[in-house]
Amino acid sequence: MATLLHIDSSVFPAAASASRAVTDAFRKAWEEQHPEGTVIYRDLAADPVPHITADSHTAGFAAPDTHTPGQAEAFAERVKFIEELENADAVLIGAPMYNYAIPSTLKAWLDHVVLIGRTAMAEDSKTKGTPVTVVASRGGSYAPGTPREGYEYVQNYLEAILSDTLGLELEFIVPELTMAPHNPAMAELVPLFEASRSKALDDAATKAKELAQRLAG
Repeated sequence: MATLLHIDSSVFPAAASASRAVTDAFRKAWEEQHPEGTVIYRDLAADPVPHITADSHTAGFAAPDTHTPGQAEAFAERVKFIEELENADAVLIGAPMYNYAIPSTLKAWLDHVVLIGRTAMAEDSKTKGTPVTVVASRGGSYAPGTPREGYEYVQNYLEAILSDTLGLELEFIVPELTMAPHNPAMAELVPLFEASRSKALDDAATKAKELAQRLAG
């Protein structure tokens, strides 16, 4: 059976998080298709990974038999995250927009799993072609043609890392205007938020089922 690697990075609990609600819908649909499958779950808000250090960075470019004790210890932790990604048949990432970019906890995880010569820029990379679905929730709208289009750094950045660098098969689900119910100045946008949320939940369930069936075949 297939293995799903599920990463959440919202600082809010499920009841208050737009991204978690959608990743949860995806995961539930996935598990319905794969009741005997495996889900590896990392909640980066509840259990953040350590930021990359000089030892963990330099160890990635040195032969294991030359590692110092500090490099060996740091790199062993890094390899754990890399192997989770390599062993996944599909990846699900909740990536809310905070101050125009991804949460720092998600950036820390990416710094660990992007390793040139292994997961990145390597013809024999085990991650290449792995489907990844990113739920990129955001409080406003940064879609093409909107006034804040130029401030959209979540999808642009993740496309560069996940698709261009790691070679993953990337798709986005984008629930937006999530601040509309909480900001009186955005009250007139609530119907658009509700439509966006409904579409995101439907897209998540549909995408999970389609992907599960594809991998099963």
